[in-house]
Amino acid sequence: MSDKQTPENAVDYKATLNLPDTQFAMKANLAVREVKWLEEWYTDNIYQQIRASRIGKKKYILHDGPPYANGTIHLGHAVNKVLKDVIVKSRTLSGFDAPYVPGWDCHGLPIELKVEEKVGKVGEKVDAATFRKLCREYALKQIDLQRTDFKRLGILGDWDNPYLTMNYKQEADIVRALGLIQKNGHIQPGLKPVNWCMDCGSALAEAEVEYEDKKSDAIDVGFGVVDLKDLSARLNVEVQDPTDIVIWTTTPWTLPANQAVALHAEIEYQLVQVTTERGKQNFILAKDLVASAIERYKLENPVVLADFTGSALENLTLQHPLLTDRQVPVILGEHVIATSGTGAVHTAPGHGADDYKVGLQYNLKVDNPVGGNGVYLPTAPIYAGEHIYKANPKIIEALGAVGRLWAHQPIKHSYPHCWRHKTPIIFRATPQWFISMDQKGLREGALNAIENDIEFVPNWGKNRIESMIEGRPDWCISRQRTWGVPIPFFVHKDTNELHPRTPELIEEVAQLIEEEGIEAWFKREAKDFIGEDAEQYNAVRDTLDVWFDSGTTHYAVLEQRDELESPADLYLEGSDQHRGWFQSSLLTSMAIHNRAPYKALLTHGFTVDENGRKLSKSLGNYIPLEEIIKQLGADGLRLYVASSDYRYEIAASKEIFSRVSDSYRRIRNTLRFLLANLNGFKPSTDALDVDDLIALDQYILQRANEVQQTIITAYEEMNFHVVCSALTSFCINDLGGFYLDIIKDRQYTTKADSQARRSAQTALYHIVQAFIRWMSPILSFTAQEAWPLIPEQTEKYVFTSEWYDLPVSSKANLLSEEDWQTLISVKSAVNKQIEAARNAKLVGSNLSAKVELWASESLQTVLNQLADELRFVLITSQVVVHPFAEQGEATEMEGLRVQISAAEGEKCARCWHVLPDVNTHADHPGLCGRCIVNVTGRGEVRKYA
Repeated sequence: MSDKQTPENAVDYKATLNLPDTQFAMKANLAVREVKWLEEWYTDNIYQQIRASRIGKKKYILHDGPPYANGTIHLGHAVNKVLKDVIVKSRTLSGFDAPYVPGWDCHGLPIELKVEEKVGKVGEKVDAATFRKLCREYALKQIDLQRTDFKRLGILGDWDNPYLTMNYKQEADIVRALGLIQKNGHIQPGLKPVNWCMDCGSALAEAEVEYEDKKSDAIDVGFGVVDLKDLSARLNVEVQDPTDIVIWTTTPWTLPANQAVALHAEIEYQLVQVTTERGKQNFILAKDLVASAIERYKLENPVVLADFTGSALENLTLQHPLLTDRQVPVILGEHVIATSGTGAVHTAPGHGADDYKVGLQYNLKVDNPVGGNGVYLPTAPIYAGEHIYKANPKIIEALGAVGRLWAHQPIKHSYPHCWRHKTPIIFRATPQWFISMDQKGLREGALNAIENDIEFVPNWGKNRIESMIEGRPDWCISRQRTWGVPIPFFVHKDTNELHPRTPELIEEVAQLIEEEGIEAWFKREAKDFIGEDAEQYNAVRDTLDVWFDSGTTHYAVLEQRDELESPADLYLEGSDQHRGWFQSSLLTSMAIHNRAPYKALLTHGFTVDENGRKLSKSLGNYIPLEEIIKQLGADGLRLYVASSDYRYEIAASKEIFSRVSDSYRRIRNTLRFLLANLNGFKPSTDALDVDDLIALDQYILQRANEVQQTIITAYEEMNFHVVCSALTSFCINDLGGFYLDIIKDRQYTTKADSQARRSAQTALYHIVQAFIRWMSPILSFTAQEAWPLIPEQTEKYVFTSEWYDLPVSSKANLLSEEDWQTLISVKSAVNKQIEAARNAKLVGSNLSAKVELWASESLQTVLNQLADELRFVLITSQVVVHPFAEQGEATEMEGLRVQISAAEGEKCARCWHVLPDVNTHADHPGLCGRCIVNVTGRGEVRKYA
C-alpha cells in the first residue's frame, strides 16, 4: 500500500495489515537449485525411504525397457523416462508399492564397433577374451554417464542397483531362459534366409532393419520352357516358337541361386506371341500385366494364343537363364501377385523368406552361394570370389548375351537397411538358431494373449503389434558376434541333434556364468562339459540376439528380484518397440510360461519439430537436452513431457518450450501465493471445522475436491496432459481468476486471528496440501521445495505421502454449485463493464466503483443471498441489486444489466474501499468502520461469502 494514499492526518495503519511474509516466497533459479536438491535427496536415501513407506502395500510394477548402453541421452530418452517416473510417483500416491528398477541393454554390435575403433577387430590386434573385457568396461562407462543424466531429470529409482544384461547373474538367467524355451520345444536349427548385414557380418533381428530408398537394377528375365510339347498339351494349343516365362527382379545377383519360378494357382495368365528381331517369341505373363510388360520390352502387337490359370503349369520344366546345366520347375505360391512385374516370381530359397517357405513345400534346395561379406563363395557356380554388387552388371550383360534379358531399367525403391550402418542388407541362408513361430503354437498363443489379456494405451497399439505377430517369420536368435550371451548348445556332428543332456548342460553352464560371466563358456572346450562325447558333438559358438537379452528380462529380472513381480503391470516404450522389445518380451514369455509378461502396454510417439520432422543435427532442428534443462529446469522439461499428448508425435521447439515456461510460472506463482498466505497459520490450533467455514471457502474446497477426482482419474488412466490441463485451469480460473482475488481483502485487512481470515486460511491449507501432491509426479522438484513450507508439516518427502483427503462440508452449502457458477458469470460481466468505465475515465480501480445490477427474479435470488458480501465477491466498494428493468448496459448474461459509477464516500486508508463512513470516527481518521473493528476490536465476523 502506498503511503501517498494515506491521509496526512491519519495514523499509518500499514503495520496492521496481514501482508504475506516474503520468507515464504519460493526462490527462482530452479535449474541450478535442482542439482543441489538431488544431492541432498540421494544422500538421504530418498528411494529407500519411499520403499519403506510402502512395505506391505499392493505392488504396481512398471518394468523399465532397457536403453542401450551407448551414447548420450537425448530428448526422446527424456520423454520415455519422465513418463515412467510420473506413473510410478502417481501410483505411489495412490498407495501402491511401486518400485522402479532401471536397466540397461549391454551386449551387441554397437559396443563392439566402438571398441573396434580403439583396438581393432578380434583376431587381428586383440584376442576375444580381451575384447569382451574392453566391451564390458566401455558399457559401464556409458551406463554411468547415462545414469547421471537420468537422475538429473528427477527420475527416482534404484540407481545404485540397476539391472544390466551383462551382470553375471543376469547373463546366467538369460541362458536359463533359453534353456526353458528349448525345453518347451520352441527352438529349432535351420538353414534359413535371414536379414544379413555385410558390414556387421551377422544376422539382424527384424527390429534392427529400417527401410530407406535405394537405387537398384530392375530386370525382366526369361526362363525358357524346355518341352514345348508338354506346354502344348497343358494349354491345349500348339506351341512351336521359343517360349519364356518372364520374371521381374531387382536383385540380379540372386539369380545364380535360383531353384524355381513361382506362379499363383488362381491368377489368370496368357500365352502371348510377339515378333522380335530374332523372329517370333512367346511370353507367359499375368493377364493384367501383359500390356505394361510388352511396352517395357519395346515390342508391339501381342497376339494372345491361350488363357489359363497358373495351376496349369505346375512342375513345368524351365531352363535356367545363366546356368546351362540347371533346369528348374514351375511351382505355385500364395505370395505371388499380379499388381506389378510379370506375375511370375524368381525363387531362390536361400535368399528370401517367401522363397524359403514355398521351397519347403516343393523340397527345393536351399542354396546360398554368397559369403557373409557379400562375396560369392568359392563353391558358387559362377562369379566365385566377386562381390555381388560388382557381379550385378556382369550378370545383366550375360543375360543379354544369351537373349534372356527382355528389359533393364534402374529404379528407386524402398529397401531394407541396417539400422546401425545405414547400408543395404541382403537375405542369405545361413545355419542359425530360430524360435519357431508355429511348431508349438507360439504365434497362436501370442495372438490370443494380445486379444484377451493385454490392455493397450492407446488402443491402436493392439492392431500394430497384432499385425506384426501375424506376419513375422521365425525369430533368428543367433548372432555371429564376440560380445554377447552364448548359445551353449552341443550339436551332433552327423545328425545335427542336440545333446540328450541339454537341459542339465544348460544349467551347468548357467552356474559357471553366474560365477565367472560369459567368459566361463568361451574359455572352455566341449570336453569340459560333455567329456568323451565331444568327439561326436560340436559346441555352438554363436551369441544370442540382444533382443533376446532384453526380451527375457521378465524372467531374468522380474522373477529374480524380490521387490518385483511378474507379469508386470505395465511396459512403456516408444512406438518402434512393437517390433522390438514389446514383441521379443511377449514371444519369450509365451514360450516360457504361456502368458504375456505384461498386463498393459503404453506406447508413446517420437519427438519431432513443429513441422513434424524428426529431430536431427543434419536438419538443424536438434535441441540438446542440456540446453532445454538450462532454459526450463528439469521441472519445466517434465511439464513439457506431461502436457504433451504422448499418443501422437511430440512436437518440440523453442516456442513450445517458451509456452511451457509460462505455464510453469503460473503454477509456481499460485503455489507461492498459497504458501505466503498461510504465514502464521497453525493448523493444529487455528484451523476451523469445514462446517464452520464461510460459504465461499466451502465452495472452493468443493471445487478442489472435484479437480482432485479429475486429476487422480487422469493419473490412473495415464492421461497426463489432462492432469496438466486441470492443474493449470484450477490455477487460472478457480484460484487466480476468482477465489484468490476475492480473499485478498479478507487475508490482508481482517484481524489476524479473526474467523473471516482463519476460514480462508483453513481452505488454503487444505488446498495447498492437495495441490502439491497433484503436481508432485510431474513438477517433482518444485513440489518438494514447497512441501516443507506447509505449516506443521511432519512428513519429510511428498513422495512418501498419499492423496490428500480434502474435507467437504456435511451441511448444505448456502449456494449450490450452479449458483456459484452463476456468480462467476456475473463477476465476469461486471468486470467487463468496469473495464469499459475505466477506459472512459469514469472510475479508477475496481474499489473506486459502484456497481448497480438489474437482475431477473431468479438471478436476484442468488445475488441477494450474499447481501452486503456481494461487493467482496465482485471486488468493488458498493453494489446495489434492482429488479430487472431496461436500465444500465446490457450484458452477455440473459436477465442482467449493469451500470458502473464512482463509489460514494471516501477511500479507506487501510482497505482502500470507498465508503460513506470513512473519516466519521474521530479516533480513527482515514479508516472505515470495518477496519476499525479489525484493528481495535475482535475482528469482523462474516456469515456468508
